[in-house]
Order: sequence, then structure tokens, then C-alpha cells
Amino acid sequence: MGAPVKAECQCGQLTLELPEKPLITIACHCLACQRRTGAPFGVVHYYRGNQISIEGQAKPYKRVSAAGNAVETFFCPSCGSTVFLKLAKQPALVGVAVGAIADPASPAPIWSVWEQSKHHWIDIQGDVQHFLQGDQTA
Repeated sequence: MGAPVKAECQCGQLTLELPEKPLITIACHCLACQRRTGAPFGVVHYYRGNQISIEGQAKPYKRVSAAGNAVETFFCPSCGSTVFLKLAKQPALVGVAVGAIADPASPAPIWSVWEQSKHHWIDIQGDVQHFLQGDQTA
């Protein structure tokens, strides 16, 4: 087993210690993720919640996804960085913003979801499953 991976907000107040490899990595092009990240899409690594540790304060924001499921994102109350999220339909998992890990060697997405609202100039290549809306398990 490799060394743990660290994710953190911009100011370093909120940190997560993660296993070396995520269970799955997903790129999401929904409008909420675009607004959450301030970028044309969000990329999240998912881990089992019982395998991560969280230090610092996180402020939650709850919303309903485009598929009608509850989503809770957690951000640093000091710098505002969104660091992780939880999905009501997958309560055992925690999604961690890939940008909070800040490792260019991070695994690429294997799913690209909500492509119906994907910016036309984005092209996620490689061995990736593409979905116009959410994944097939939604």
C-alpha cells in the first residue's frame, strides 16, 4: 500500500487524508458543478468514507441534483474552496475535488456525465464512458 494522499483547501485549514487510489473518478458537466467549481466541469475522486480522515472546519451546502438526488458539498469557511462532497444515493462514499489534491499524476476520469451541458470545446478522451445525463445507476 502506498503513502496516503492529501487534499486541502487554498488556505490549508481544511485537509483530508485519502487512500492512494480512488474507487472511481468522474468528470461532471452539470450546471451545478460548473457553478461549484467556477470551471466548465468538475472532476471528483470517490473514496469509501471510512477510509478518509478530515481535519479542520467544513461548511456544508445542500442542494438537489439534476437527477433529483440530494447532494451536500463541503467548503472551507475561511477561503471558500470546495473540497469534498457527499451524495445521498451513495452514503458510504465521499467525493473529493481533484483540484484539492493538486497532483497532475492523479487518475483521469473514467466516466464523463451530464454531457448534455458540456461546453462544446471540451473533449474528454481515453477509456471513458460518456453519458448525456447522469450515470446509468442514477
